[in-house]
Amino acid sequence: MLEAIGLDDEHTAVYRQILRVPSASVDELAAAAGMTPSLVRQIIEDLEGLGLLARQASAPDRVVGSPPSLALRPMLLERERRLTQAHEALVQLSELYRQGAAQRDAPDVVDVILGTDAVRQRFAQLQASAARQVRVFVLNEVAFLDASENEEEERALRRGVRYRVIVEKAVLERPGFIDAVRESAPHGEEVRVLPTLPTRLIIADDQVALLPMRSHGDERASGALLVHPSGLLDLVMAIFEEFWAVSTEFGSEGEMPGSHDGIDRDLLKLLLLGLTDAAAAAQLGISLRTVQRRVAELMETAGVTTRIQLGAEAVRRAWV
Repeated sequence: MLEAIGLDDEHTAVYRQILRVPSASVDELAAAAGMTPSLVRQIIEDLEGLGLLARQASAPDRVVGSPPSLALRPMLLERERRLTQAHEALVQLSELYRQGAAQRDAPDVVDVILGTDAVRQRFAQLQASAARQVRVFVLNEVAFLDASENEEEERALRRGVRYRVIVEKAVLERPGFIDAVRESAPHGEEVRVLPTLPTRLIIADDQVALLPMRSHGDERASGALLVHPSGLLDLVMAIFEEFWAVSTEFGSEGEMPGSHDGIDRDLLKLLLLGLTDAAAAAQLGISLRTVQRRVAELMETAGVTTRIQLGAEAVRRAWV
């Protein structure tokens, strides 16, 4: 709650507990907060240094909380002052950058980013700076950053940034893919699928794009190209929109009639996208025999005798 002034959850919990009582000892606070006495003792020293608590005059081994309006207000005002200064610096630096960008020659619309760490940093920065939408190509093999490490995407989705993501079909076989799609969909992420994609790509708003220097070969992750506003960026965005228009939607719209666990719709989508029964079973966390049984049941429900007919009927009935 008080991260903005530098207090983590543990410091906040101890401070809140101190405010609840007239005074408290280390052991009492440790028991109430579920922490070790040594940790609470260190937190008390930190809070005392910040002026958030004081020692009880009659019992120095006990502490009392300082009034929040008195102790926290100066800290908040100082933070606000620093944020104001940072904002003013941002405006000035942005104007300098704008003036410099206006003088760019044609070769200067592209920056070369060298080194894996530098590429990952730019990848995170683009998402952190996005205000409206992020557009992404996800290849099965080439990646700026592993999905489990991409914390900026979650933060961006929480603040309302829309994500439009096109993945290669092979990505559907990654463990947990469907669960990840289900979790992110309510927050504004749309996922579509194509058999293959030409390169990894991320576009932040309409301002900048990042793509690998090489899409194939041993050096594919060693560098990237950062494309600034220009005709080249317009072309990159237009290519994304062309791919988006012909890609296949992948999302979970809810349960199908007669489906009790929501698996049938996802199973149909995976099979229509070309996954084998075994790959679909692994993605859904069910057995191969269960996949085959569910497909047979769907064929019976649809009144068809072949899987091709099942696919056509599933589309006609809006099951997928």
